[in-house]
Amino acid sequence: MDDRNRYCRIKLQNAINLSTSQIQILSSHAKKQKPNESCALLLGHIQDDKAVVKDVILTDNVEKSPVNFTISPEQTLQGYQRAQKNNMEIVGIFHSHPDSEACPSSTDQKYMETNPYVWVIFSGLTNEFKAFVLESKIVEIPIV
Repeated sequence: MDDRNRYCRIKLQNAINLSTSQIQILSSHAKKQKPNESCALLLGHIQDDKAVVKDVILTDNVEKSPVNFTISPEQTLQGYQRAQKNNMEIVGIFHSHPDSEACPSSTDQKYMETNPYVWVIFSGLTNEFKAFVLESKIVEIPIV
């Protein structure tokens, strides 16, 4: 790992804390964006090996696709700036799977390698949220 990435990596978390209102905001966003995937940045703090979400930034899926998502560089930069301004960090990435289970796709797995955050996925089929981190393999972690 080179020096650029050393400072970008966060310690992998054992759980993520999302409030009921944050879950409702993300669920509503996913349903409004259907049939396309929705996405968001999750800002907060790391406490006792747990990602604690304090702020949700709903973002646009610039791909407008039901099977892929991309957050624009501009919205990503705004997320980092908002986090820094409020003494937080990006602790998670959210997206939906409108017509499939809340499990990482092969594309998700590829991007989890370069975005080492908690990945929260919402299933439009089951209305279920699940969270994952990439260690040597993908590991599901609890949402508390």
